[in-house]
Amino acid sequence: MSNPITPAGPEPVVTDTDPIPAPGNRIPTPTATPPDILRCAYMEIVVTDLAASRKFYVEVLDLVVTEEDEHTVYLRSFEEFIHHNLVLRQGPVAAVAAFSYRLRSPEDLDRAVAFYTELGCRVERRAEGYVRGIGDSVRVEDPLGFPIEFFYDVEHVERLAWRYELYTPGALVRLDHFNQVTPDVPRAVAHMEDLGFRVTEDIQDEAGTTYAAWMRRKPTVHDTAMTGGDGPRMHHVAFATHEKHNIIAICDKLGALRMSDVIERGPGRHGVSNAFYLYIRDPDGHRIEIYTQDYYTGDPDNPVVTWDVHDNQRRDWWGNAVVPSWYTDASLVLDLDGEPKPVLSRTDDSELEVTIGADGFSYTRKGDEAQGFKLGNTL
Repeated sequence: MSNPITPAGPEPVVTDTDPIPAPGNRIPTPTATPPDILRCAYMEIVVTDLAASRKFYVEVLDLVVTEEDEHTVYLRSFEEFIHHNLVLRQGPVAAVAAFSYRLRSPEDLDRAVAFYTELGCRVERRAEGYVRGIGDSVRVEDPLGFPIEFFYDVEHVERLAWRYELYTPGALVRLDHFNQVTPDVPRAVAHMEDLGFRVTEDIQDEAGTTYAAWMRRKPTVHDTAMTGGDGPRMHHVAFATHEKHNIIAICDKLGALRMSDVIERGPGRHGVSNAFYLYIRDPDGHRIEIYTQDYYTGDPDNPVVTWDVHDNQRRDWWGNAVVPSWYTDASLVLDLDGEPKPVLSRTDDSELEVTIGADGFSYTRKGDEAQGFKLGNTL
């Protein structure tokens, strides 16, 4: 497909098909049928101080403890019926141990094994699961370097949607998405499309460089995003609230607790996804997004939205600057032995450098260099 970003093009560009250029070093497409993924389901993260992390996620963010022991805490959101959405595990290095997806059927675990075995990836399977509450599971080191888990069997717990006596003003009601940092976004997108993911939005420039892509299985903007940068790393994990005022309540609570320094970015509204957002950092620096009110994407002909990397409203609809740490900082990921994966450098242009760096720029109105035009070093 021809590059959708042009000097006279609209802001943003809407197309009927995936506009991301095909990668030159594409990961082979297996002949095996991919597993049928329903949604992102939970993330397992390693924390260096379990007590401090438990306090942050439970007492500050009000996630619900399903169960815990001296080494691990299992947390869920208010509307979840499966055992957990987030696992905190004590360990020596803060990192991500698993990005976990729920599958449609038990048979899809066999498909996951065949799919990744054909790719030559490391594949392990445990009938008893890797964590409490989850049964037969497959974990792989995928071709992008990420530790991915697939499961179907899961312990059901009480869905707290009607337990309004437990709700707090900033209640987190569901896990919404992951965000993964990878050096080569088109290569990552092509692999995820082989898994059945679909692109909903992306960021490109006039030269055709792709900076990020949002991909979904459930009918929202994304279950995961591929963000260009040094990787494999985890950019953030996102939990949804019902409404915007819930996010404001979290900000007020953080201020009242004299914890405003954990707010990295926001609150604000994204251009990409149209969602209201807040980014915060946990005691180990893991980034959490609080997110609400994106849009439905479930139709098979759902259009794809492509943003110009220089559009000042792509990352924040109100044009607020993106702090450099949001581009540079991310969490390590672990291999299946629990060792940190090596981080590879991105060789394509950096979104930070082309928009915020000394030679970067952004615009509010394309072609208007008199007003609404920002040089990167004068943000």
